[in-house]
Amino acid sequence: MIPDIEYIDTPEKLDKLCLKMRIEPWLAIDTEFLREKTYYPKFCLLQIASTEWVACVDPLLLPDLDKLFEVLCQPTITKVLHACRQDIEIFYQLTRKIPGPIFDTQLAAPLLGFQENPGYAMLISSLLKINLGKAHTRTDWSIRPLRPEQVEYAAEDVIYLGQIYQKITRQLAALGRTDWLQEDFAALLNTELYQMPAAKAWLKIKGKNKLTGKQLAVLQALAEWRELTAQNADKPRNWLLRDDALLDLARLQPITVQDFSKLRSINERTANRYGKQVCALVLKAQQQAPIKLDNPGRSQKINSQQEAVLDVLTAIIRIRAEENSINPVILASRKDLEKLLFADPACVLLHGWRYTMAGRELQAILQGKHNISIQSGRFEIIPDKES
Repeated sequence: MIPDIEYIDTPEKLDKLCLKMRIEPWLAIDTEFLREKTYYPKFCLLQIASTEWVACVDPLLLPDLDKLFEVLCQPTITKVLHACRQDIEIFYQLTRKIPGPIFDTQLAAPLLGFQENPGYAMLISSLLKINLGKAHTRTDWSIRPLRPEQVEYAAEDVIYLGQIYQKITRQLAALGRTDWLQEDFAALLNTELYQMPAAKAWLKIKGKNKLTGKQLAVLQALAEWRELTAQNADKPRNWLLRDDALLDLARLQPITVQDFSKLRSINERTANRYGKQVCALVLKAQQQAPIKLDNPGRSQKINSQQEAVLDVLTAIIRIRAEENSINPVILASRKDLEKLLFADPACVLLHGWRYTMAGRELQAILQGKHNISIQSGRFEIIPDKES
């Protein structure tokens, strides 16, 4: 049964809500926002629930949310979210703060045997035996007033989120895995996750690895220009130029509007509006050295011996994952093992619970400190007595 939903649309109601929030050990949180036509997400609704109450806060009708965010940033309250990155991005853009500590159910569920990055609806179905409705999936949350059924739909998200949080934490405690995710959750407090400097916008473009020299320099300059222009206009970056157009421009490097307009990925409106700017940027970028791609340890293709080593490491990952009743992909992917093989410090197996479960052991094998033996058809990892 859904409790009465408090709709917070006045400062007086918000003050009362903040008083209730302060005494809670955890709060389930979700947001509704629009981003189809803007660069920055338009914050439309905030849903909050505890074990006893649920509230929907209307940021479009409230003049000031400072008190609310002050409470959300209290370190004594765990903020429970699912796939939290976009929600936290909104909070960070509004306050330049991240409301930690955070518990992300999408990160936690795989430690109970769920697939990697499980969807919210799937978790609700599996843990609560409830099938979520989809009637308001495409709602325009910026239109006021919201209908009662829309508010109820939004509130249900945090009500069920709080319920699965309690189930997940109980099961993690029973398995002795409560602390396994602390490093993963702490990483969500890194402000770099929620702010992409325009100068690094090129790093998000797939296909950049195939460019070299002047081509890469042009891509970097155009990606930075597109990001800054999109921010200033508050429009989606792809409304200016799509990624494939940036790659075409980097390869062909037009320096006249006429050449620019001949590209198949450029329409007439774009050519007329941005042609001169883009051509000037191309000409300037041709004179600059590109920022080098950071690709640690991978200057050449993996050879057959290294492939064999990866096969062995993969087998050990499968064994350790089975022993702990988790999906092997959650523990480490093939790409993660490649990073370990090439001593990439960013490898997930060198951090947190993954290091304890398998990373330390695999690292010792690669360093020759452990030996591998097969006894009665089973892998045996034998520490070297001399190490």
